[in-house]
Amino acid sequence: MTTLAPVFSIQRASERAHAEHGWLDAYHSFSFADYFDPKNLSWGALRVFNDDTIAAGTGFPPHPHADMEIVTYVFEGELAHKDSMGNEGVVGPGGIQFMSAGTGVRHSEFNARKDAPLHLVQMWVLPGQLGIAPSYGQADFTIEDRRNRWLTAVSGQRDVEARIRITQDATLRLARLEDGRLEHAFAPKRYGFVFVGDGDVTINGEVLHKGDAVRTYDVSKIELSGSGEVVLWDLPAVKE
Repeated sequence: MTTLAPVFSIQRASERAHAEHGWLDAYHSFSFADYFDPKNLSWGALRVFNDDTIAAGTGFPPHPHADMEIVTYVFEGELAHKDSMGNEGVVGPGGIQFMSAGTGVRHSEFNARKDAPLHLVQMWVLPGQLGIAPSYGQADFTIEDRRNRWLTAVSGQRDVEARIRITQDATLRLARLEDGRLEHAFAPKRYGFVFVGDGDVTINGEVLHKGDAVRTYDVSKIELSGSGEVVLWDLPAVKE
């Protein structure tokens, strides 16, 4: 991916690819599954960003992954995980599930609730190291951890502290704005991806609604205000 000039680009919710499978209502920010656009493969090291709603009692049966950092953030509901390493866990609202697929792993993901849908975003980041042993982890966070403040949840940057570590030089931050204001500064030549999970959030003067996202490159700072859930990735470029 070669990008020279600074970029501040909005992807509206309606501009995403949409797949309706009955049990799964999915929106893809980047090329995924049956949706392929050679001009929309990734943004920096962020390869997949799927906004999924999974019906009660349903989910993804066991399937394989390799050489990918997979981070799942739960907006609503409960996500049940099982994998070939013997890990099992349930993640609730505000929680994160992380899997480094490494040399290869099989896992399943299901809605643990029989009476309510599960709403999450699953994000794939290209790894900083290939061929490592697979691993799994999860972390629960409270709304106070991110209310009108950045929660630094996942990172592989050496100078950034986070409960969940990845091998890529990237950081995931989360916030719940409640008539609040935040800002984030990017180092030069960094990529940014900011997703609004719900509410109305103004970013550098542009109003975003549920499902909208901003992509930035070499933008020194973003300023946010309003009310809503915000997911922010600070990312490096990757070799083509």
